[in-house]
Amino acid sequence: MRSHYCGQLNESHLDQEVDLCGWVHRRRDHGGVIFIDLRDREGIVQVVFDPDTPETFATAEAVRSEYVLRMKGRVRRRPAGTENANMPTGQVEVLGKELEILNRAETPPFQMDIEDDEVSEELRLKYRYLDLRRPAMLERLRFRSKITQALRNYLDEHGFLDVETPMLTRATPEGARDYLVPSRTHQGSFFALPQSPQLFKQLLMVSGVDRYYQIVRCFRDEDLRADRQPEFTQLDIETSFLNEEQIMGLMEEMIRRLFAQVLEVALPNPFPRMSYAEAMGRYGSDKPDLRIPLELVEVAELMTGVDFKVFSGPANDPNCRVTALRVPQGGEKLSRKDIDDYTKYVGIYGAKGLAYIKVNDKAQGREGLQSPILKFLPDEVVAALLERTGAENGDLVFFGADKAKVVTESLGALRLKVGHDLGLAQGQWCPLWVVDFPMFEYDDGAKRWVSLHHPFTAPKEEHLEKLAHDPGNCLSRAYDMVLNGTELGGGSMRIFRKEVQQDVFHNLGIDELEAQEKFGFLLDALKYGCPPHGGLAFGLDRLVMLMTGAKSIRDVMAFPKTQSAACLLTGAPSSVDFKQLMELGVRVAKPAKGEGA
Repeated sequence: MRSHYCGQLNESHLDQEVDLCGWVHRRRDHGGVIFIDLRDREGIVQVVFDPDTPETFATAEAVRSEYVLRMKGRVRRRPAGTENANMPTGQVEVLGKELEILNRAETPPFQMDIEDDEVSEELRLKYRYLDLRRPAMLERLRFRSKITQALRNYLDEHGFLDVETPMLTRATPEGARDYLVPSRTHQGSFFALPQSPQLFKQLLMVSGVDRYYQIVRCFRDEDLRADRQPEFTQLDIETSFLNEEQIMGLMEEMIRRLFAQVLEVALPNPFPRMSYAEAMGRYGSDKPDLRIPLELVEVAELMTGVDFKVFSGPANDPNCRVTALRVPQGGEKLSRKDIDDYTKYVGIYGAKGLAYIKVNDKAQGREGLQSPILKFLPDEVVAALLERTGAENGDLVFFGADKAKVVTESLGALRLKVGHDLGLAQGQWCPLWVVDFPMFEYDDGAKRWVSLHHPFTAPKEEHLEKLAHDPGNCLSRAYDMVLNGTELGGGSMRIFRKEVQQDVFHNLGIDELEAQEKFGFLLDALKYGCPPHGGLAFGLDRLVMLMTGAKSIRDVMAFPKTQSAACLLTGAPSSVDFKQLMELGVRVAKPAKGEGA
């Protein structure tokens, strides 16, 4: 029905006859001449209809916004002074000769030339098929396609095989909540939608596939944020007979090539590396945004002898931190209201308050400082704090003193917020690898060790003996790729010896019976010549979000869910009829209502 896409016409097509199809982006009647901006997925071109063809002109008069048209015409140069340098087709127009209305359209609930935030996201998601007509959304989908094509090309070139893994599998005890699917043929039993293809890709390594990848849909029933969805897409990768250095090198090259091809951006070579301990200590995060030049500074040993228990108590507790965050010129840029707002902000992370010292004039000593905590600190401690933090006139120094987890999370989050609020971010792209993660972290609520990544992560060879008697200090062979404070991908070398996997299960409180019941197929596979292997998975939605500058992964997915894991377009999730439930052997318990329910 068409000879060209609208957005592809240019001066090379002058005097050619073209057939176009598309939607009416805008219609303008200029007293005897009708202009229609015709839009398709490649862009917009201006079409002109004049009264010399009365039947065609009459059809053009009946056209309205978002009508679907087919037309025939001749490409000509726009009259001098009417060119549009902001459009790829802005040097030409099409003189319409024939016009057919393929379908009419009601007035849409919003225009197709709006910005993302000009109407509510709920309205955009309800009419997602219209939202995707917008050039900005179409461009993101096109960009996403370029990214996946570039990634596939790289992996194909390096000998990886694209292998599909099952969507219906069994529930796993670790990680987020599973989405469960009741079985009709095995009533009372359930499939689970995969949180990742982790176990299947490890089994592929046992099978000798050697290098595997898959762009795969994954499902997690968890609380949502801007970069989380109940169903999401990841680039899943696994290799055999490569160590972590070789895997990281391959993946780093892939991301560098991707940015060079798609964005024409040269990322650093090599990416910097940082241990988990250093990242948490200096930045309060295992995915630090290195564009922000603020760092956390340990000051606990300076506070051990002060009378102020708020500081001396944590300073003398090995499970606590006393940490400072210097904000250059923060004393001049931040008001008391700003400080109060930041105090409320860190409260989200469990902090009981936010102490500070404002440095007005260091030369005046204590008199040149402003802070409600100064009266509790001796002169020598104050001087040491200023020296340790490197504070200068005009600076503001925040302090956190509490359990290590509270201080790390609260000041890490404060560092990001202050950095962005004051426009301190430097540079556009700051990738790095975070390595040397702990194998386990202790869950105070469950009173047991849990995997920091997942229970199939291999410990460092030199830490194998710590599995039995010192799991808290056992480091793993895990690695995360971080970009601008976002985890792009996480991976590790995997456990490939059965006895080591059993030791890890034991540390996690999974006894032999439970391990055999839930992971017996994996343990059996490890007996039959499992090769050393490792891999990682990239969050494709996050990667596209960062590369397009979108604010949320919802803006780079064709049909996303809302924050409450609902689809406004289709009305999912929805109830099903009683007959279907009976076939599945499922009964729905309605929430109790009323007092005492």
